[in-house]
Amino acid sequence: MGAPPTRPADRALTKPRRRLTSAVAALVALLAVGAGVLVGLSTPAPRPADAPAGEFSAARAYRNVEVIAAEPHVAGSAANDRVREHLVGTLRGLGLQTEVQDAVAPEAGQLSGAAGGATLARVRNVVARLPGTDPTGKVFLVSHYDSVQTGPGGNDDAAGTAAILEVARALTTGPRPRNDIVFVLTDAEEACLCGAAGFAADHPLARDGGVVLNLEARGSTGPVIMFETSRNNAKLVEVFGKAAPHPVGTSFAVEIYRALPNDTDFTAFLDRKFVGLNSAYIDGGAIYHTPLDVPARVDRGSLQMHGDNALGLAREFGRTDLGDLDAGHDDTYFPVLGALVSYPGWLTLPLAVAALLAVGALGWLLRRRGRATAGTLAAGFGLTLLPVVVAPLGAWLLWAAITTIRPGYAELLDPYRPVWYRLAVVALSAAVLFCWYALLRRRVGPAALAFGGLAWLAVFGVLLAVAVPGGAYLTTLPALAGALAGFVALATRRDGPWPVVAVTLAAAVAVVILLPPVVLLFPALGMGMGAVAALVAVLLGLAVLPVVDLLHPRAGGQRGLLALRARRLGALPAAAAALAAVVLAGVGLAVDRFDAAHPVPTHLMYALDAGTGKAAWLTREEKPQPWTDGYVDGTVSIADDFPGLGATELRGGPATAAPLPAPKVELLSDSRSFSDPPSRDQRVLRVRVVPQRQVRLLTLHVDTSTATVRSASVAGRDVPVEPGDGKWGFGIVFHAPPPEGVEVTLTLVPRGGAVSVRAMDASDGLSAVPGFRPRPEGVGVVGSHSSEMLAVARTYPL
Repeated sequence: MGAPPTRPADRALTKPRRRLTSAVAALVALLAVGAGVLVGLSTPAPRPADAPAGEFSAARAYRNVEVIAAEPHVAGSAANDRVREHLVGTLRGLGLQTEVQDAVAPEAGQLSGAAGGATLARVRNVVARLPGTDPTGKVFLVSHYDSVQTGPGGNDDAAGTAAILEVARALTTGPRPRNDIVFVLTDAEEACLCGAAGFAADHPLARDGGVVLNLEARGSTGPVIMFETSRNNAKLVEVFGKAAPHPVGTSFAVEIYRALPNDTDFTAFLDRKFVGLNSAYIDGGAIYHTPLDVPARVDRGSLQMHGDNALGLAREFGRTDLGDLDAGHDDTYFPVLGALVSYPGWLTLPLAVAALLAVGALGWLLRRRGRATAGTLAAGFGLTLLPVVVAPLGAWLLWAAITTIRPGYAELLDPYRPVWYRLAVVALSAAVLFCWYALLRRRVGPAALAFGGLAWLAVFGVLLAVAVPGGAYLTTLPALAGALAGFVALATRRDGPWPVVAVTLAAAVAVVILLPPVVLLFPALGMGMGAVAALVAVLLGLAVLPVVDLLHPRAGGQRGLLALRARRLGALPAAAAALAAVVLAGVGLAVDRFDAAHPVPTHLMYALDAGTGKAAWLTREEKPQPWTDGYVDGTVSIADDFPGLGATELRGGPATAAPLPAPKVELLSDSRSFSDPPSRDQRVLRVRVVPQRQVRLLTLHVDTSTATVRSASVAGRDVPVEPGDGKWGFGIVFHAPPPEGVEVTLTLVPRGGAVSVRAMDASDGLSAVPGFRPRPEGVGVVGSHSSEMLAVARTYPL
């Protein structure tokens, strides 16, 4: 027997007697829940300098930020030496066993800037230890103390380093922990993660591994997010949820970060089988790696949150048996109103399947009860893809339009004042959803559309459970809650209070689950990828459709003027949201203008071939800003002339040659050995590359048309030989070289004649270069490791 005919008036899950009152009550409840979510993501009030000695004080930590970030202090610079002296003095003043690890270390991760080469650095890590009373292992608190060349690094990572100093002070005021606490302040993180790699690989304290708590920042404000863990993290997550006073973190973020090519010092420890947690605050990304990253731009609330969590975790891991932290599986976890909820990862797929079955059962029951037909259920499912696709596309088009009006945004991770634009994307997503709902509500029916939304949430949950397990909760739990609410609504009188209560509770679950990623994805990915946040916002909207339905007149039953009035009322939410999107975007353009305090970012380099006397201005800007455009006039390839800068095509223009010397290549020895087969002899060249000025990096590349490199070592350390494409197929990059230079040994098979090598060095600052015009007010420096670089290269026959 088929389902009874479905009347338009019966197509909703709820049919309250006082529709307006129910709508207001539901919206107030959801707004309260949303406010609770936002409070849970907020930063704590910073504690003053006279806070109790055993507590973390942002005011005390900030004093160290001011010293560390007084000026740019790139690895190998005199300014970095002064910072290191301050760190050593502070830690020794606390009575801690403190040393400086001086070593040559390779890079960690995949950050090499050499064309088919290897990256190393001379690093000087500051290492201090608080011995435990009965150690079961070691807890490592890690941050890097060097900065980029373009800024003093107030947030990245003076804040993390200062937080560790304050945590060390707090720990020394109380009873000693059970486990050793090791404070590792690394060098050359910005260059190549080499400091962390050198410590993890070579330092005696790292030999047996341990728990790493890495403190980072990629912005200037916002909550501290625990965004990365080691594998099999269930027990680590349990400690985090219990011991961190402000536990903001999601397994979804961990999944995303594992898939990205980004690296931090934490990467070097993971490569050595350490376990641990990686945390950072990430909002305010416009000043990241720029001259604006000064101490005054450090949010004291974010600093307090960093320190509170680090201190709480150090104390908890300090008394935990560290030999029992491998749970054998990852947890799924997410923040809920200031706390952390977690469950075993092995539940992910069963929950996703259960949600899919529950939504399927709801669809069957809707048809059975006459709230929908098979046709309307199929239509609801198919047509729900429209907002899922259109809202992200609309967000992308909106940002494309804004960057056309304000092209300087293309070089920024995020606008200086992004809130208006973020709200515009959310409003646009709401407009798409409301418009879609208003157009289809009468034809398809509210219950069928609600089913379609829940069905797609459940389908996404299964797909995520298979591909990205840590993110499956985002759609699985709202789908499951929505299905259960639908069962309650169908089992009780529609004109009573329980259907409204049920769908409101399910909507509250969706708000708790999906609002945090909407909020956090904007700073994490930047406005250029605001479409991702728009997608999650639409998923949230689909989960709360039964509450959205309360904003509309009853579904059907009206004719003539009443029907016209109902359609107009139904269009009001969509019109209001669309108007809000336009107004918010306009306010963003009006408010977030470039000025002296918020300059338009520009990128410029100078490169000189000391052998030919030719020089060029170079920029990585695809569409150069007016100031940069005065230096460049077309696209150039630098792969043959400056292989140390990579093979990317840049914009370039002619420049006046500066009287600058290239690094020297001194031949220390030239010997021959015999290879297999013995008819082909090998040549072993030992050279020293010596900078002739103060530089922050050296590179050496071999012309593969003159020789094939078999093996190589730098400063006595073997490096991998992985020849790349192009003329200069093998090379090395060495950061923070000593004044006496770097020794390189090459074992190679010559192709006849001299072996050709190209040496390059790079310093920072263009003010003394002929033809450089200082940036006017309102024009700034983009956050880049090559901004303001001055490179000099020369080819040598050996």
